[in-house]
Amino acid sequence: MTAPEPGRERNVLDGPLEPCGVDPVTGFYRDGTCSSGPEDRGSHTVCAVVSAEFLAAQRQLGNDLSTPRPEYDFPGLRPGDRWCVVAVRWLQALEAGAPTGVVLAATNARALEIVPLELLVAHAVDVPDDPGALT
Repeated sequence: MTAPEPGRERNVLDGPLEPCGVDPVTGFYRDGTCSSGPEDRGSHTVCAVVSAEFLAAQRQLGNDLSTPRPEYDFPGLRPGDRWCVVAVRWLQALEAGAPTGVVLAATNARALEIVPLELLVAHAVDVPDDPGALT
C-alpha cells in the first residue's frame, strides 16, 4: 500500500489536507493523515476527536475502537484521541445519537461522497482562519 503523494489531497474546506493525529498514529496508511486511495475501500476520511459516547456507539455497532489490536498495530482509542474514522461509521454514530467532533482541516474531501458538509460543520472542533469558509 502506497499513500497518495503528500500535498495532493484536499480537505473538506478545499484546503490542503492537514495531519489528523500521530499519538496514536492514524490514517489508513498510518501516516498521520486521513489520506485515501483505491485500497481504502472503507473511506477512512473523517478526522474525528473521539468521545466516550462515540466509542461506545461504535462498539455497539460492531466496530470496537477501544480494544488494542497489536496484530494491526492498533493501540485502542481513548476519549480525546484523534483518529481517521470510516465516513459511514461516523454517520452511523451521528444517527445513533453519539456524534463526535470533527477536525475539518484534517478531514479528507472524499468524506463528502458520504457525509454532507453541513453535518461535518455542525460537529467541527476546529475553526478555519476564514470562518466564512464554513458556509
